[in-house]
Amino acid sequence: MAYFTYAENTIGVFTEKDTGNYFEYSDNDDLDMPSYYEWPHKVWVGGGGVCGMTGYRYAKVLKTVAYIVVDEDDCGDPIVEKWHLKKNTQYIKAA
Repeated sequence: MAYFTYAENTIGVFTEKDTGNYFEYSDNDDLDMPSYYEWPHKVWVGGGGVCGMTGYRYAKVLKTVAYIVVDEDDCGDPIVEKWHLKKNTQYIKAA
């Protein structure tokens, strides 16, 4: 069986501990985003192009946890979930 992903420029993959789901992530290349430095990654969650969804969420992926922006409050501040990771594998960049 083939594996297909629509994630762009991936730098790694992790397994979320509670559900066992796999997520790929890439560097956040949205330089005009106000809190770009606070959220250095994009976690690819699916649904890209459906009803205007982007298919990713802004995040900070660390070795054993990931902080994922899941929504905004009424003031525009991010609502963040902390995901515990079972496995986090960073891809090796080719020279």
